[in-house]
Amino acid sequence: MTPHKSSISLSVVIPFFNEEAAAFQIVDELCQEMTHLENGWEAILVNDGSKDGTAAELERARARWPQCRVLHLAQNRGQGGALLHGIQAATAPIIGMMDGDGQNVPGDLHDLLPLLLQADMVVGVRVDRHDSKLRHIMSRIANRVRGTLLRDGVSDAGCALKVFRREVVESFLPVHMLNPFMPAFAVSGGFRVIERAVRHRERQGGESKYGFRVMLWRPMFDMLALAWVLRRRIPVNAKFHESIEPRMDANGRE
Repeated sequence: MTPHKSSISLSVVIPFFNEEAAAFQIVDELCQEMTHLENGWEAILVNDGSKDGTAAELERARARWPQCRVLHLAQNRGQGGALLHGIQAATAPIIGMMDGDGQNVPGDLHDLLPLLLQADMVVGVRVDRHDSKLRHIMSRIANRVRGTLLRDGVSDAGCALKVFRREVVESFLPVHMLNPFMPAFAVSGGFRVIERAVRHRERQGGESKYGFRVMLWRPMFDMLALAWVLRRRIPVNAKFHESIEPRMDANGRE
């Protein structure tokens, strides 16, 4: 039986698009890791309009692990849209996320969670990356440009392995390329963001959805627009101290 909402401390959101080969395995691995958590948890699995057997694989995982919830989107909304749907459906005060292609290691979530005592968002930094040389180069360029324009203070914003407090969601803007801009949104919203090294592995089947257009060309226009918006934004997490004037009675006494 699914845990009551009030008993859930962590929601893990994973978007899937045509990941039939990896879907069940990555969910099963995640759920086995999550059984070590002392508090309740849930996994929000978002099927982003897949055309292959991803939907059936996610339903198979849900049947095995009652902590899983599956959201089936009728049309492909892109990673940003799928993530937003999953985050909106999450019920826990802490939200984690990862990719559905198997390149993130679910066990690394355990290393990120304790760091939320020091920050509002923790971003993974992929070490020993198992990507093609072209994708590695594109990612390096994208991270450098993004850091310069958006001043997010992180070195690998594109890493999908992240954990953050629910309050941080208030700073997010609904954009197609949501994942790599999350740190910038959080920083501009007045939240603290830190990094932690995480593992990275080869794809577990399927094909990469990130080519030149997705990783560099389209995000470049998004970054230029967001740089203008974020520098004019009022932080939603602004710290303040209220000074209280002594109250006087009718005779002028405190």
